[in-house]
Amino acid sequence: MKVSSYVAGHWHQASDDGVQVFNAINGDLVGCVSTTGIDFQAVLNHGRLVGGPVLRKMTFHERGNMLKNLAKYLLERKAEFYRVSAFTGATKLDSWIDIEGGVQTLFTYSGLVRREFANETFALEGKSEPLSKNGSFVGRHLLVPKEGVAVHINAFNFPCWGMLEKIAPSLAAGMPVVVKPATASGYLTEVMVKTMIESGLLPEGALQLISGSVGNLLDLLDEQDVVTFTGSASTGQHLRSHPNIIAKSIPFTMEADSLNYSILGEAAVPGTAEFDLFIKGVVTEMTVKAGQKCTAIRRALVPASQMDAVGDALTARLAKITLGDPALDGVRMGPLVGRDQLADVWSQVHTLMQSAGVVCGGREDFALHSGDRDKGAFFPATVLRCDEPFKTDLPHQVEAFGPVTTMMPYADLDEAIALAKLGGGSLVGSIVTADSQEATKMVLGTACWHGRLLVLNDECAQESTGHGSPLPTLVHGGPGRAGGGEELGGIRAVKHYMQRTAVQGSPTMLTDITKEFHPGAKQVKTDVHPFRKYFEDLQIGETLITHRRTVTEADIVNFGCLSGDHFYAHFDEQAAKDSLFGKRVAHGYFVISAAAGMFVEPSPGPVLANYGLENLRFIEPVGIGDTIQVRLTCKQKIYKDKRPDDFAPTGVVEWDVEVYNQHNETVALYSIMTLVERRQD
Repeated sequence: MKVSSYVAGHWHQASDDGVQVFNAINGDLVGCVSTTGIDFQAVLNHGRLVGGPVLRKMTFHERGNMLKNLAKYLLERKAEFYRVSAFTGATKLDSWIDIEGGVQTLFTYSGLVRREFANETFALEGKSEPLSKNGSFVGRHLLVPKEGVAVHINAFNFPCWGMLEKIAPSLAAGMPVVVKPATASGYLTEVMVKTMIESGLLPEGALQLISGSVGNLLDLLDEQDVVTFTGSASTGQHLRSHPNIIAKSIPFTMEADSLNYSILGEAAVPGTAEFDLFIKGVVTEMTVKAGQKCTAIRRALVPASQMDAVGDALTARLAKITLGDPALDGVRMGPLVGRDQLADVWSQVHTLMQSAGVVCGGREDFALHSGDRDKGAFFPATVLRCDEPFKTDLPHQVEAFGPVTTMMPYADLDEAIALAKLGGGSLVGSIVTADSQEATKMVLGTACWHGRLLVLNDECAQESTGHGSPLPTLVHGGPGRAGGGEELGGIRAVKHYMQRTAVQGSPTMLTDITKEFHPGAKQVKTDVHPFRKYFEDLQIGETLITHRRTVTEADIVNFGCLSGDHFYAHFDEQAAKDSLFGKRVAHGYFVISAAAGMFVEPSPGPVLANYGLENLRFIEPVGIGDTIQVRLTCKQKIYKDKRPDDFAPTGVVEWDVEVYNQHNETVALYSIMTLVERRQD
């Protein structure tokens, strides 16, 4: 078998002299990997000139639907992915995390971009910023897709999830991708990419695959390209310092393996739920993917008085973990990805043993349930114990990327925090305690050194996703040794592949450019009430000025009786006079209720429902005898896809609402969203 690349619109087979990759269980040859003969300039041109223009013409909602349909397509064909995943030594659980966890990222980003962004090819960020005294000059931040390619260089441990977590925000942003998986397990990535290409759901040029070396690709990148890397810190630092990347300021996001910690709180003594959760968490992170996770727990920080108890508990639980061929019943942990990785882990463990003793594992005569000991890549779950962690750098600098963790004692919380920091920056730390004061001190003491912190106790354990599970909506990354970058993080990740530009001009000009109303822009007035218009017929800036209404004492009394709000400022003449208001005032919610009565068109029409209210601010009090009026302006229109069970095809219209008094002073500002019927689907 030859592991192929998909470049410039066709499949390119590896040459016969490529790098050989083997089955992690029995050592059988899986195939050879090579990029000999690939024109990497043609690869970049294909993404920039073929895939990029098509993606950039699509709206966020169209890209989101593309991701959703792709995710469904992959799930329908997941059986083949599971079959090939077994060659990497993955158990069924390992494969589920990699395959279905990765596909879930596509679903997540599909929903995020359709919910958070307007149905446009660009995005707006923040509010309109006034830049002049009279309001004729304003600014706004605009985001557009970069016009290059996103090159994703992935690690061997998650050949599916590692790819999908990166391409989801890239494609959602409108940027084509070039995926370069690690050679050792890239054959699984190839199988999934073949399925994605066969689906026809992605525009040509949106996705390319490089199986093997990237050749001179990094030399050919330009200022509009982006590079992301997941893997070892040393490799990432080498790539990040590439002369072309530095010279052209090409964004480089690095997510590196790190010496993540888990702290057992002082209150979590044996017999408590938290003690058991700590033991379970450490063992899980040691054995899932055979410890080959960038988020795995490498350092277990334990109160000095509990070291023996923790060591015994870990040994007992690990004794139940059966090592062997994951295809067979009863096997709980599979091999490492290959023999090269096996040799590397043994080397790192022997280095760690210079400052640590062995609690369990760490011997080459380990029990093996099934699989080939000599040709496979099996490694025993190993717990080390370093009793003087402040006198050696080894456990804080050396990582054995397998089922290995090192226990270290701490005397008090200050020492625990100091030990956590010695890792030099990590992707994730976990704190297992039921004591909130203890947790607070450790969170605030270690947060600046970690990208994510899990505070685990019995209350959240049942639904917790665990120490080692990055989530699409939260940041995945970390400072220092962890790479200093951020992946995922919800919409933050999408914006990484877009250029943020401050656009300045008149309110009317920016309204026309951004398709969102800016205060001070020219307003459109028609003879037809805007609530009588279908979604397509409404214009941005279309404005309704309502009739006036004078607020009476009866209004305040009636609203108070109806709402039950008898706050003194509304009913106590003397107390109100002595207050900051200086007089009795109307309820703020009466003001916006009255405003609704002034701008709503009551008869049935295209406006189907109020969709929500945002950013409400009460600016000035409204007293008895004050006269209010409302300015309602169409601020933004968001097209919605019609679902099968929807009443009608619709869109969401955001209205800018300003309530002002007889002195033309603004008394209330807010936005409302209405669900408005479209004429056609």
